[in-house]
Parts: sequence; structure tokens; C-alpha cells
Amino acid sequence: MTKTTEKLLKTERQRTFYQLASRVSEPFKERAIKNDREARFPFENMTELKKAELTTLTVPAKWGGKEASLYELLIVQETIAKGDGPTALSLGWHNGLIMQLRQTGKWEEAMFEAICREAVDDHILINAAASEKATGSPARGGMPETIATKSAEGWRINGSKTYTSLAPALDYFIVTAAIKGEERVGEFLIPAQTAGVEIEETWETLGMRSTRSDDLHLKNVLVNHQALVAVKDAGHGKSPQGWLLHIPACYLGIAQAARDEAVAFAKSYQPNSLSHPISEVPEIRRKVAEMDLELMSARHFMYHIAEVWDNMPEYRPGLGEELAAVKTICTNAAVKVVDLSMRIAGGYSLHKAHHFERYYRDVRAGLHNPPSDDLTTAALARRAFD
Repeated sequence: MTKTTEKLLKTERQRTFYQLASRVSEPFKERAIKNDREARFPFENMTELKKAELTTLTVPAKWGGKEASLYELLIVQETIAKGDGPTALSLGWHNGLIMQLRQTGKWEEAMFEAICREAVDDHILINAAASEKATGSPARGGMPETIATKSAEGWRINGSKTYTSLAPALDYFIVTAAIKGEERVGEFLIPAQTAGVEIEETWETLGMRSTRSDDLHLKNVLVNHQALVAVKDAGHGKSPQGWLLHIPACYLGIAQAARDEAVAFAKSYQPNSLSHPISEVPEIRRKVAEMDLELMSARHFMYHIAEVWDNMPEYRPGLGEELAAVKTICTNAAVKVVDLSMRIAGGYSLHKAHHFERYYRDVRAGLHNPPSDDLTTAALARRAFD
């Protein structure tokens, strides 16, 4: 445990979550290189997370979950990501979505309870499928081209989704679809085994290869009327989404892992041109200090905003810009830290037998997770001038 981490663990409950996540994720790093190379979903990691009850992290306590706060969710996310970033990001989508449903209450309670009890009893995994090729990220406000048509027998859904993280491991998809004949977007709960649900393996990417964020195709999928679990107006909702901080927490965890490896390398590597390890070279020490400054400022900002979200719910409607700023600052800091770590390790960092080059590829994916930097700057400028 780093001194910075220790200062951020303010309660015994937070410390317990940190220790549990640290213990569970220790073997993840050993599997990460192979999973990345094969672009294979980390099934073994997810099985161990289920056994440790970390897939019920945000389920309400009354239904058997741990009812973690946002702050606690971020502790787990960052810690798991130090072992394997794609595993942490995958877990974050599942746990974050349940947190969103818990805090917004936008589903009927009976339906939410049923899903939560399945998460506890059967260890199901759930994620949203909202992005499409034509619309891009739902944060851009485009109307889905996936169409839901109501009939006497239920809803018929046709369309395709991109960036469906955890695709091969999911038990349920929450699919956004335009309701035919209306100016509304529905959110439909669709079991993965439903006829007409198909996964196309399209996820051949630079980074975050093990999330298996493949394409989802819905071909004349029939679900009952109760599958429509929520409705929103056309365009993306404007309510601040605290749970999305699981994204920057993941990338900070990857950056911390890269920083730690760079420090270990500097302490152990001694070229024959020196009488001491490179950890004593002033420029190496400056780079390490620069990494720690980036991580320290980003982490304290992220956890502070999470604490405000948890302890001052009356402030949540006005936290949109702060939440976006956290994501922008943390992901850009993570990119910079990993770059610095590779400069310290030099040519060693380029070999695929080591972890640095994977960290480098994985953190860059954070720049493309929502919200993108331009949306953050636009929101901050709008607040300043409006």
C-alpha cells in the first residue's frame, strides 16, 4: 500500500474493500499478457470476482449486496486495475450500472429487485448497449437507429450496437432503442440467450483488448412488454452520472501500476557505466517525482468529488462539470504517467514480454471513454459564460 493510498482510506470499511480487491486481483497480472495478446475476455478473473462477491458491490444491502458508496466503488476499481485494466473496466460497467439504477430509481422496484437478487444468488452480469456506428457515443445525443416496435405479443427489436463491453460474459443487455411512432427512447432489458441476439467478434483493437467490446446484433428479437424498463426523451439525458467515475479510477490504477514498475526497474537496473542503480540519477528521480505529482493531484481530486457526491446528495444536480473534469484530468494524467514510466525503463519497456507496452496501449483507451475532452471543455466554458 502506498502512502497516498493509505491517506485515502478513511474508514475500516474502505480499508476492507481495498484489502479484498488487492488480494483477489493479485493473480490477474499474471494472466494479463496472454489475455491481451489473444484479445480474450478474462473469464477466470471474473469468476474470482464473483466468488469474492465483488460483482454485488453496489447491490442494495436489503437484497444481499454490499451497497458500496461511489468512494468505495472507486477504491475497488483502482485496485483491480493495478492487476488488470480490462478486468477493472469490465467490472466497473456492471457495478456502475447497478449503482446508477440504485441511485436514480428509474426502474420499477420489483424489476430492480429481481435483477439484484440474481446478481447475488446467480452472479449474473449486466451492461448497457447504447453506442451505435451512426450515432457514436450516446453522450453525443444521437437518436438510436435500433427500433422497438410494440405489438400484442410484446416488443420486436431490430438493430445493432457497438462497444458492448463484456459481450461474451453478459447475462443481460440493457438496449436503447427508438420506440416506433414516438419521439422517445426506450431502455429494454434483454436476456443474452434470447432468440435473435447475436454477438459479432469485432473487437480487434489497440488497447483494452480483453474487454471484448464486440458488436451486438438484434434480429427480430421478441421480448415481453415488461422488458421496457425505462423511457427517456430523445437525446442524451443531462443528469450528472457519478457512477461514471469508475472509468478514471480504472485508468489511474493502470498508471499506478506503471509507476510502481518503473520505480522497481530504476532501483534494480545498473548499467556498467554507473557505480549505482539508475534510481540515483537526477533525471530519473525528477521523472518519478513528476509521475507522483500527476497521480497525487488526479487521485485527490477524484476522491474529493466522490466524497461530495456521497455525502452531499443535494449538490449532485450541479456536479456535472466537476465529474467531467475528473475524467479529463485523470485519464490525461494516466497517459502522461505511463509515458514517463516508459522513458524511465527505456527499450525494456517496448518488449511484449513485459507490462509497460500494454499499459501504454490500455491507458490511451481512456481518452475515448465518455465524456471526451471536448465535451468537458465545452461544458466548463458554457458554465463560465452562461
